Amino acid sequence: MCLGLPMRIVELTSEGAGIAEMDGLRQEVDLSLIEDPAPGVFVIVHAGFAIERLDTAEAEARIRLFEDLAASTPEAPPPA
Repeated sequence: MCLGLPMRIVELTSEGAGIAEMDGLRQEVDLSLIEDPAPGVFVIVHAGFAIERLDTAEAEARIRLFEDLAASTPEAPPPA
């Protein structure tokens, strides 16, 4: 199963690369598959690659979905 996370580009670091952020977590991502990457643009990130550009409404809907999923998942007990 593959999982892509909605993240917002916060910085372009070099041609074809940048930093994306979700919920305070920042990750370097390859932006070479996205047309016109720019800070503020939402993308789907999978395995370090931005693979799809999202409009703001769709990105926010997907982020809420992840938040709802996390809230409904019971926490694991602490390790023994």
